[in-house]
Amino acid sequence: MAGLSHTTPIPTEIRLHQQSHILELVFPDQVRFELPCEYLRVFSPSAAVRGHSPDQAVLQVGKRQINIRAIEPVGHYAIKLVFDDGHDSGLYSWDYLYQLGVNQAANWQDYLARLDSAGASRDPS
Repeated sequence: MAGLSHTTPIPTEIRLHQQSHILELVFPDQVRFELPCEYLRVFSPSAAVRGHSPDQAVLQVGKRQINIRAIEPVGHYAIKLVFDDGHDSGLYSWDYLYQLGVNQAANWQDYLARLDSAGASRDPS
């Protein structure tokens, strides 16, 4: 994982809204993202989700009700999210979180299309 650069946006606020399953991030430029826990889980940067190459990525299914149990700082460059399904191996760098926010709509549509083509569901089985 690359270190911080002078252009890395670092959140000034991180708030977990457990009832609504939303992680809220506020950046110095007053950009605010409300990222659903499900979105963060299915786009985890972990090798278990992304694989070691794009063709090894594992489609995450049944994560609609997922929540975050804990947020752990990792140095000055990332956080580790601990999900209530036990997943805790992804390190979410500030850059990655910012990109997830910026690209949320397109990423989500792509995810829904991949679920549909696999005949899979967001709902737990």
